[in-house]
Amino acid sequence: MSRNAPLVVGLVSGSHVVNHAYLLLFAPAFSLLSADFSVTLGQLGLAVGLVNAVVTVGQLPLGYVSDSYSHGAVLVGSLAVGTVGCGLAALATSYELLLAAAVVMGVGIAGHHPAHYPLLSAAAPDTYRSRAYSAHGFAGALGLALPFAVVPAAVVLGYGWQAAFGAIAALGAVYTVVTVIAVRRLPDSITRAGAEAREGEERVVDALRAVDTAGDRFRLLVGRATAYFRTIAGAPLILLLTALWFVNSAAVWGVRAYAATLLDSGYGLDAGTASLVASAMLVVGAVVLLGGGYVADRVGPTPLLFVGYGSLVVFAGALSTNLLPLVAAVGVVLLLAATIDLSRPARATLTDLASERRDVGKNFALMTIGISAGGAVAPPAFGYAIDVAGVHAAFAGVAATAAVALLLSVSVARAA
Repeated sequence: MSRNAPLVVGLVSGSHVVNHAYLLLFAPAFSLLSADFSVTLGQLGLAVGLVNAVVTVGQLPLGYVSDSYSHGAVLVGSLAVGTVGCGLAALATSYELLLAAAVVMGVGIAGHHPAHYPLLSAAAPDTYRSRAYSAHGFAGALGLALPFAVVPAAVVLGYGWQAAFGAIAALGAVYTVVTVIAVRRLPDSITRAGAEAREGEERVVDALRAVDTAGDRFRLLVGRATAYFRTIAGAPLILLLTALWFVNSAAVWGVRAYAATLLDSGYGLDAGTASLVASAMLVVGAVVLLGGGYVADRVGPTPLLFVGYGSLVVFAGALSTNLLPLVAAVGVVLLLAATIDLSRPARATLTDLASERRDVGKNFALMTIGISAGGAVAPPAFGYAIDVAGVHAAFAGVAATAAVALLLSVSVARAA
C-alpha cells in the first residue's frame, strides 16, 4: 500500500484545497454581495453559518457511508456536490438562491473529512503517517486563502464576484474529473478499507438487499448505528480526542478571530498593520504544520501536544498581561497559530491509531463535529469577553482554554 501513498496524499490534499475554498467562498465577497442583494452583513453571515451547519449535520451520516461502502465514492461525491453548489452560488440572482447554494455546498463539503482521513489512514505507512496528515492540513490552509485571492483579482480585472465564484467552481469541476480517474487506479484495499475491515460481517449494502421491508432496513441501520455508539462509549481515547479537538478549535478561533484586535486595541498598532500581522501569523502556522508532521513521525505524536499547548498557555498568558513591548507582542502573535498547528498532525495520527479500521471515517467525523462546535462557540464567547472585560481578558481566556487542552493531552497520553 505504501507505493500508493504519494498518489493518495496528493489526491486528498488537492480535494482539501477545493473543499476549503468552498467553505469560505462567500467571506471575501461580503461587501459585493451586500450591495447586489441589498442584505446586511448579518444576513450574509447567516449564509456562511448555514454552510457550517449543514457540514456539521452531515458528518456522521457520511462517515458511516464512507466506512460501510466506499471512501473513494464519498470523496468523488463530495467534490461533485460541492462544485454544483459553488456553481449555483455563481449563478445566484437573489439572496434566497444564495442560501440554497449554501445548503448544496454544505452537503458536498460534509463528505470531505470522512473520506480524506480513512484514505490517508489506509495508504500511508506508519513512518510517513504524520507527514501525510501535515501535508493534508497545509493544503487545507491554502484552500481557505484561495477565495481571498480570487475574488479581489476578479474585481481588479473588471469582473464581479460571479466570475470569481465561477472560476473556483470550474477548478472544482476539473479536479472532480481528475479525482474520478485517480480513484479508479487505487485498489479496493484503500478505497474500501473500512468495508473490507469488517472481516466476514455482512456489508451494509448486501444486508439492505437481503431484507424485504422498509421497516427491516430502518431497524438494520439503527442497529448498526447503535453498535457504533456502544463502541465509542467503550473507547475512552476516542472520547478524549473528540474533547481535545473541540477545545483546540475554541482556542484556534480565539486566536484567529481576535489576534488583530489584540494588537490594535490592546497594543496600539494601527488596524491595517495588525491585520497584516494576523495574516502572516496564519502563514507561519501553515509552515510549522508541515514541520510538525515530520517531527511527530520522529518522536511520536504526544510530545507535540505538550509543546504546542504549553507554548500557547505561555504566549497567550504573556499577551494578556499587557506588559509586553509592542515589538515583542508582534513577535509573539506571529507564533500563536504555530503553537496550535504544530500539534495538528499529532492529533490526526492519534485519532487514526485509536480507531478500528471499520470506524476511521466515523471517528474523524466526530472530530470534525468537535471542530465545528468549537468554531460556533468560541467567536461569540471571546467577543463577549472583549465587550465586557477587554481584549486582554479574552486572551487570558485563550490561555485558560489552552491549559484545558494541555490537561486533556495528559489524559490522552495515559490512555494511548
